[in-house]
Amino acid sequence: MRVIELAGIGPSPFSAMLLADMGADVLRIERPGYQSPANPVRPERDVLNRGRRSVAIDLKSPRGVELVLALVASADVLVEGFRPGVTERLGVGPESCLQVNPGLVYGRMTGWGQTGPLRDRAGHDINYISVAGALSAIGTADRPVIPLNLVGDFGGGGMLMALGVLAALVHARSSGTGQVVDASVVDGTALLSSIFFGFMADGLMDAPRGGNLLDGGCHYYQAYQCRDGSWISVGAIEPQFYDAFLAGLGLDQDAEFLAGHSDRSLWPLLRDRAAAVIARRDQAEWLAVFEGTDACVSEVVEMRDLAAHPHNKERGVLIDVDGVEQPAPAPRFSATPLPTPSRPPLNGEHTSAALTDWGIHSDLIGALLSQGVLTQRP
Repeated sequence: MRVIELAGIGPSPFSAMLLADMGADVLRIERPGYQSPANPVRPERDVLNRGRRSVAIDLKSPRGVELVLALVASADVLVEGFRPGVTERLGVGPESCLQVNPGLVYGRMTGWGQTGPLRDRAGHDINYISVAGALSAIGTADRPVIPLNLVGDFGGGGMLMALGVLAALVHARSSGTGQVVDASVVDGTALLSSIFFGFMADGLMDAPRGGNLLDGGCHYYQAYQCRDGSWISVGAIEPQFYDAFLAGLGLDQDAEFLAGHSDRSLWPLLRDRAAAVIARRDQAEWLAVFEGTDACVSEVVEMRDLAAHPHNKERGVLIDVDGVEQPAPAPRFSATPLPTPSRPPLNGEHTSAALTDWGIHSDLIGALLSQGVLTQRP
């Protein structure tokens, strides 16, 4: 699969990274010398850009636009993450690209979507998940808590963009007809919340934020601080898991805890009581208590310590790419194991070689380099 990525930030490069991790030949088209102020990471450490080659093309030049359209002619997919109308103004919008290649899948990643009253407004993850309803549901009774940008940019955004692109590609390969994939962080974040709409309809999520089963209201679906300052998580939802949790705490004969699995009025009291018990021991002691049980108790692992955890180590959850520790590609395949991705490219690092591989004649590459339409990093 050949993919053209018009370089952006956040969810669109994450989507391109997922495709590259799965083996797609992704050509990242960047503005010559550009470094986004929203992403101060050194280019060779920008994990979201791993696994592909960088070509620096001046899209404000008519010849640069012509070159991109020539690449589109042999591509399967194009992905971009600009505000609505930007690629049209550049001359590489869906209409222009589908004229060149009617079977092209054109993936568009935005925060608000291609339509709607907010389509042209600036925003970031926190704004999109606010409007999508997710931020209001995450946090404590006192205030919403920002969940990094996992929920919006990367879950509801880039991951669903990749899924949509692959679904559209299946259609294109069976029909010969391409199409536009309108991926919106707002839409995707709302979709990630599907289970909670079922809960609300059935009266299972009717308390204010921080008062429900899965949002911190419940004493057996909770994070607790240990004596040494570290944390454990508890997810003892099912009755048999709850019984094992109480047994480990030494509370399996306590009437309030026995009633508290289903009596929501007791949850605030039992949260405080469980917190007091857990604060009496270090994390290692609690892990030893619950070792081998189905109490659903785990240590809260710091990101910097992820690779050292025995489970993550055996699974190879993290890999090293040119000295930068990062998550391995996922999921895993029995018949087609995925190779370790290449390091993120520097701006214009592969201009000549990649364009040659994509069928652009060397004389044209040389001419465009001399005119400044292309830039080749030394």
